[in-house]
Amino acid sequence: MKIVLAGSSHWHAEMHLDAARFCGAEIAGIWDEDAQHARAFATRQHLPFITDFAKILSSPPDAILLMGHPSTVPARARTVIEAGIPLILEKPAASSTAALAALSELARQHQTFVSVPLPNRFGPAATAFERLRSQGRAGAVAHCQFRLVNGPPQRYAADGVAWVVDPAIGGGGALRNLGIHGVDAALGLATGALRLKTVSIENRIHRVPVEDHALLVLEDAAGALFVVEAGYTFASMRPGGDFEWRIVSENATVIDYGERAFCATLDDGAIIELPTELPATRYRLCMSDTLDRLARKAPPATSIDEYIAAMSLIDAAYEKAGR
Repeated sequence: MKIVLAGSSHWHAEMHLDAARFCGAEIAGIWDEDAQHARAFATRQHLPFITDFAKILSSPPDAILLMGHPSTVPARARTVIEAGIPLILEKPAASSTAALAALSELARQHQTFVSVPLPNRFGPAATAFERLRSQGRAGAVAHCQFRLVNGPPQRYAADGVAWVVDPAIGGGGALRNLGIHGVDAALGLATGALRLKTVSIENRIHRVPVEDHALLVLEDAAGALFVVEAGYTFASMRPGGDFEWRIVSENATVIDYGERAFCATLDDGAIIELPTELPATRYRLCMSDTLDRLARKAPPATSIDEYIAAMSLIDAAYEKAGR
């Protein structure tokens, strides 16, 4: 399967490239709005360099992985969707939820495959709990906690994407950028609609235009509680930070700390260690699932509508916090 990576300056580009190569995909080319960046990236990775985005559309690959500046991605995504080329749409894909809704409607009209990579869906806690659910052993969800706290916001300037901490471009701060993974997880586990019980969105350490810490408490129609925490307050510039995915139900407690994960089940008294899946592994699993679904002509694991659902809940949280 041939894939073009369009947007080499995105901070996830190297992980997507690693994932595509791991899955045996052929990288048909590298493109970026910054031609110099794309050329250097392509040269370093021994891959073809694409000068003009239009050339990708005129000789289309099997899929385009599109990532980049939220002000320009929607227009490029539109051209890909209208051309009927399967699209893997990295976030942030737009500065507003309304722009995503327009893309969703266009994808429906053209019946184009649009997948949004949310790799924590493929983490050990999420997959172990889904396995228990499929076996009828999970029971009702009681409470969950999804925490993703990374290093200071200066890390984005160091990566050449300072716009991430510009709310007019990125659409928000830590909650929009990192918390969306936890919000998506909560939406996937909830029974019925989620209600915002508590919202705290603040600048606790860093004096930047976007929040550096956010905490949401949500409740579903069945009374299950979900806590989502996101931040730029981890005291290190190194990749990673403070991570926890915790799912608690009637029969199971599943916890993923990033470098260690385990599952405890009441019915058999077992506590088992789960496979360690670091971020690179999760991107590989996500890519493998996406390419498999493309080959089978199946819908994506994470659709643009599910991305919009998470964005909409974050919109409501910002509104409630008066931001």
